[in-house]
Amino acid sequence: MDYKDYYKILGVKKDASADEIKKAYRKLAVKYHPDKNAGNKAAEEKFKEANEANEVLGNPEKRKKYDELGENWQAHQQYANQGGGRGPAGFDTSSFYGDGGQFSSFFESIFGSGAGFGGARQRAPQTRKGQDQEGTITLTIEESFHGVSKQVTLEGSKLNLKFKPGTAEGQVLRLKGKGSPGYAGGEAGDLLITVHLAPHPRYEVKGHDLYFDQPLDIYTAILGGKISVQSIDKAVMMPIPAGTDSHKTFRLKGMGMPVFGKTDERGDAYVRVVIQVPKGLSEEEKGLFEKLRELKK
Repeated sequence: MDYKDYYKILGVKKDASADEIKKAYRKLAVKYHPDKNAGNKAAEEKFKEANEANEVLGNPEKRKKYDELGENWQAHQQYANQGGGRGPAGFDTSSFYGDGGQFSSFFESIFGSGAGFGGARQRAPQTRKGQDQEGTITLTIEESFHGVSKQVTLEGSKLNLKFKPGTAEGQVLRLKGKGSPGYAGGEAGDLLITVHLAPHPRYEVKGHDLYFDQPLDIYTAILGGKISVQSIDKAVMMPIPAGTDSHKTFRLKGMGMPVFGKTDERGDAYVRVVIQVPKGLSEEEKGLFEKLRELKK
């Protein structure tokens, strides 16, 4: 089990702020996102490493523990193996990163086999109910939009988790009785899974609204017209007024993310057009642009 330098993985200094860590993670997640690197095993591994590093450094308590142990993790693991301590029972984390994906053994040695799941919630003294277990699961924006079913393994048992369309960042799924066993015959605790949306190379979600950039040719920007805009579920023709400047934002009503639990309600899409300057002009085309420049003078 090799020591993993999560700061090095994210490309930040050890005194990096929370914002710097977040920005570094987002940059790597977008670069190595499976949607942009289909079939690329090396990119898939980079994506998993970035998520693992962010799971630790993005959490103040876990980051503090990681900083304290550092390269001394082996001594910590030996102590745990001798009965000095152990992490909470947790998931088979391969379920959270696709087939074959898993947290590194180093991550588990520091935070226990339930790494990535926040450990058990503390119960009130003298109660007989089992402890709750907390976890996180990463969904793509497409999975959040359409809804998805995921299978995870907890204590050797497989659980099928269903996420409805519109499942949002930070939303918590509670599975009653799937936490730690109760004490002295008491009821089991609950399993609480918090949803995290992975960064996307094109789309950004804010509440129920969707934000993305759309290329715009210079001719349509000058003369006006219509362009095809591809959202997550469909393409629409969007009118462009003559004389449209680059980075102007247009609103497409009802083209955003679904509202959780409301099948007929959606947020809006905000499309920022980015003018593309034509390349590889012919001599004739260059001549026409020269004439236009002269006319403007």
